[in-house]
Amino acid sequence: MSDDNDSDRFDADDEEDVSARERLEAEADRAVTEFDEGIVDLLAWVLDTETRARIYVYLRQHPDSTSEEVAEGTGLYPSTVREALAQLHEEGTVERHKRESAGAGNNPYEYEAIAPSDLVRGVVGQVQDQLNAVFNLDRELDADADGTESDPVRITVDGEE
Repeated sequence: MSDDNDSDRFDADDEEDVSARERLEAEADRAVTEFDEGIVDLLAWVLDTETRARIYVYLRQHPDSTSEEVAEGTGLYPSTVREALAQLHEEGTVERHKRESAGAGNNPYEYEAIAPSDLVRGVVGQVQDQLNAVFNLDRELDADADGTESDPVRITVDGEE
């Protein structure tokens, strides 16, 4: 009879392990989703819109994608993706090249997002310029200032991708 009790105990332990594993996996999935949404929110601030942020994230995960592949992967309208990709390319946030194909026909552009460190460097330069403009304006308006203009704010970004 002790064998039956032992087997019942092992079954209960197995169920507890599976239940704990499922809870951990669910929590991990929730954490990843929240992290991804946080990254998209931050990138939406950096890139001006959530649409552009979603396209950037997709291209970091799937380099050399066409606009159609980006639209399918992000769930965005193809025309919206094409317009955003054109803007992002013009700004230097994404690079593009023609897809190589063996046969004749239409070779669509493939897009790849720049490294996050390059993206941050561009944003840092803009923020630094804006801060310095504000500080210099403050000096101009302050009657006690010595009148010299300088850049009191310098932001540096180290590191690679």
